[in-house]
Amino acid sequence: MTVPVHGLPSLVREGLEVAVVPPRLKGSRWHTVTSVSHDSRAGSLTALSGVCSLADAEPLVGRFLLAREQDLPHDLALHDRGRLVGREVLDECSGRSGVISEILTGPANDVWVLRDSSFEVLVPVVDEVVCDVPQTGPITVRVPRGLKWEERDQL
Repeated sequence: MTVPVHGLPSLVREGLEVAVVPPRLKGSRWHTVTSVSHDSRAGSLTALSGVCSLADAEPLVGRFLLAREQDLPHDLALHDRGRLVGREVLDECSGRSGVISEILTGPANDVWVLRDSSFEVLVPVVDEVVCDVPQTGPITVRVPRGLKWEERDQL
């Protein structure tokens, strides 16, 4: 069973090459994911190449699987809570800005809770709204028509 860390979505997929860390003294350090089932933020039942029995699997308990950076999804930054909470967000339509105060996990997509001193808006994290997460500076979004900044004392 693999479980995602730090609030990230599961990135395990069939065909992904992973390194087991810390590595065992003997044996293969690299494996290929041969199957994944029950993929969710709660965990995935994952099979690795070269792990054919319970005896092969037991030494892997409690270890981490690392993938190469180039094998990670291009939108990984959209799901990294550690990099997002506290970041400034600028609505390109209204010019309003707020800070990501919370990230809600939904069945289809995450939702950012953006707040300023007196207002709040819930923004779906989808391509049409969030195009890019730069390394520094504010994150520009397009708050969809129909969503508006609500006064926090009315919520």
